[in-house]
Amino acid sequence: MSANETDMTETSGMVSPPRRRPHILLCSAWQNVNIGDIAHTPGALALLEEYLPDVDVTLWAYTPLTSGAAAMIRQRFPRVSIVTGTVSPDDQASNEELGAALSRADFFLHGSGPAMLGWAHAEAFSRCTGRPFGVYGVTYGLYGIPEKATLSRTRFTYFRESVSLETARRDGVQAPIMEFAPDAAFAFNQRDEVKAITFLRDHDLEEGNFLCCISRLRYTPFWEMSSKNTPFDPARHARNEAKKESDHEPLREAIIAVTRQTTMKVLICPEDETQMRITRENLVERLPKDVLERVVWREAFWLPDEALAVYARSAGLFGSEMHSPIMCIGSGIPAVVCRWEEQSTKGYMWRDIGLGEWLFDLDKNEEASGVAGAVLAIAKDPAAARAKAARARDLVRARFGETMGVVRQEVLAASHGA
Repeated sequence: MSANETDMTETSGMVSPPRRRPHILLCSAWQNVNIGDIAHTPGALALLEEYLPDVDVTLWAYTPLTSGAAAMIRQRFPRVSIVTGTVSPDDQASNEELGAALSRADFFLHGSGPAMLGWAHAEAFSRCTGRPFGVYGVTYGLYGIPEKATLSRTRFTYFRESVSLETARRDGVQAPIMEFAPDAAFAFNQRDEVKAITFLRDHDLEEGNFLCCISRLRYTPFWEMSSKNTPFDPARHARNEAKKESDHEPLREAIIAVTRQTTMKVLICPEDETQMRITRENLVERLPKDVLERVVWREAFWLPDEALAVYARSAGLFGSEMHSPIMCIGSGIPAVVCRWEEQSTKGYMWRDIGLGEWLFDLDKNEEASGVAGAVLAIAKDPAAARAKAARARDLVRARFGETMGVVRQEVLAASHGA
């Protein structure tokens, strides 16, 4: 049966009227310049496919997908329709496809992200249709977004870490259901095996005998991305310059420890489009010669399906990004996370899933000094690290099952009331 067909039920030899399949309008795809924001969307689609297999889904892309990201999603989810556009103040959709999706959808689901970025989309859906909406796996309180009232009108709001949940409660957000649910990127499961195998072969990386490292600056230099058209920010640039040495030193120490004390190599790779330069200048060019001989630097951006396929062949990952570690733990791959005050509270989800020992605050000297030891421990005992990662993965999966059961209940209730 195609995604647009209806079910027919037969009772006592009589054929009942067609029963329309429930329909979700998923709002996601916040940006395309890093593999974490790309992975949010197929992660959410994978969850809906697993837990709501009898429901049709249309993706309302908050930001139009790049050709590469769109092709990756369409290959894995060929039945999912993709629409873009906005709704005007007088509730007119900016294109026919979006208007049709709004009309057909029984329920609006806001996907995982750094905040309820699509709050206005949810409000527009509610005004245009009178139908319910919910939020799954977000951080709360960023960017000055006026999300408080909208969150209180949801059927459920799931926050991706307990700090956001408690902050929202203190701020007076009052949704009927307010709980923790993992970031949907934990469910991302696409792997480009061919590209991964080719990359490892071309760079002499042995499966299971290398670690991955990702670094970033305090603030993403969006002004370096041609697709963002963002003006140069002198204050943020100055902060990046002031902290780049201390932020990269723990990672360099970890790379040196692993390459000198074990047989493993280190692959330095990016999560966003600016990080090839950042890692070259702050890691590669600062490493001793003997260490550099056991280091591979990836000089090109990649999509999350190739990245995950490479991570899965590694012994683990460490660094100062969040969503590559999320993708790793979702597949039972060890991952160490470094954070600092400029980042949101998303890093604290590591405590929520039992990985507090793999979370380091680089603003605290006593924690920064422990990064190399934690990474070296993974390299020296990969089996123990894998077991620890698997326990966290299983906790995440259990929570997915519990919370997606609520999503399913709300969607079916909305479709029966349509």
